Amino acid sequence: MVSLTSEVIGNLKSKLRGTVLTPGDAGYDEARTVWNATIDRRPAMIVRCAGTADVIAAVGFARDNGILLSIRGGAHNIAGSAVCDDGLMIDLSAMRSVRVDPQAKRAYVEPGATLADFDHEAQVFGLATPLGINSTTGVGGLTLGGGFGWISRKFGTSSDNLVAAEIVTADGTWNRVSAEEHPDLFWAIRGGGGNFGVVTLFEFQLHPVGPEIYGGLVIYPLEQGAEVLPKYRDFVASMSDDLTVWAVMRFAPPLPFLPPEVHGKPAIVLASCYVGPVEQGAQAVEPLRHFGTPYGEHLGAMPFTAWQKGFDPLLTPGARNYWKSHNFAELSDDALAVLTRYTSTLPSPHCEIFIGAMAGQTNRVAVDATAYANRDSVYTMNVHGRWTEASDDDKCVAWARELFNAMTPFALGSVYVNFLTGDEGDRVKAAYGPNYARLAAVKSRYDPQNLFRSNQNIAPSA
Repeated sequence: MVSLTSEVIGNLKSKLRGTVLTPGDAGYDEARTVWNATIDRRPAMIVRCAGTADVIAAVGFARDNGILLSIRGGAHNIAGSAVCDDGLMIDLSAMRSVRVDPQAKRAYVEPGATLADFDHEAQVFGLATPLGINSTTGVGGLTLGGGFGWISRKFGTSSDNLVAAEIVTADGTWNRVSAEEHPDLFWAIRGGGGNFGVVTLFEFQLHPVGPEIYGGLVIYPLEQGAEVLPKYRDFVASMSDDLTVWAVMRFAPPLPFLPPEVHGKPAIVLASCYVGPVEQGAQAVEPLRHFGTPYGEHLGAMPFTAWQKGFDPLLTPGARNYWKSHNFAELSDDALAVLTRYTSTLPSPHCEIFIGAMAGQTNRVAVDATAYANRDSVYTMNVHGRWTEASDDDKCVAWARELFNAMTPFALGSVYVNFLTGDEGDRVKAAYGPNYARLAAVKSRYDPQNLFRSNQNIAPSA
């Protein structure tokens, strides 16, 4: 590894339109801080790229000088792979342009853009693509790992809706990739994470959604779980692709429509998003109101942009986070009982269990059509350990791991790669299943020295 003298750094700076930060510089600590507060790493250099030319220069510098490289987009990844110790971090957060062509129904998105940036531009035209459930999430990392959100049951994963991209590979080459151009690389980046290069532009297919949808929350006491959760499971099996309903098991938040006396009590939150005709929304979600006796509800027509931000207060940056995840083809009564039992022992007011109802269009795509392989997942569980004090690390991590282990007998064995924490590298093959060997072959072709390894790594097969 080269010694990073002022002369060496100055030479790199001369090739950039963006800036270089080193320890002690103003803005350095802010730039190295990511969403998950358990991640505290110190890169030797941070290159804040202003465009593709800066990305090419930074990739070449890291490659030629044997420096560990990491890539920051939205900095929302649970594993914190955006930032590395003693290496070079490429910071794409300033590259956040979103351009929409409403006639072609296409969006052209830079890698630093967030879901909020995307929705701001696309919803002016009543258009959207499936992207997450939290508006501060980065579009780039979400899509590269597969990506799903409130409208995935109707329109598929984020990567299913990626029609082209521009990417800088390990040799410093710029490539446009699509089904016709470098199709093997295009296949790999649709779910294969950041293993193959730095994507500098994403081109998405857009769909008519909004600007209003119908949805909201119905919140039940946890003690009604034996009644509510089986009814939820049965309802999910019969609902249309226009409707998505996730179950979130947590302490009831202090929402204005809930009586103060239930705030902080264990609860089952049924979160719904209906993207069919708004006037049909009340009828579509009506059964959710009758699974038991709810603590309260808040349902109605609302801007899609508002619903996309609905969980933001529960997912703010700066907290300590540890996740565990499984995929399921079904949720048996025994599995639901496990979820209920662990919700009754939440170790922090911020911990929760997300049950994402998938299926629909996400399951109609062939397993080998994209790198994202979880096409048999009907439910994706995210055990979201979240807390504020380092002194609570052990108990919160232990709770997440114990719940994960208790749910393992019911799971498919696969996992959504974006939900893997930094200590789960042994599950990468499980994330890709039958697609892993092909991904390793593509990795060997485009990154044989594994320059892009600060991620859930796919090792070159050679």
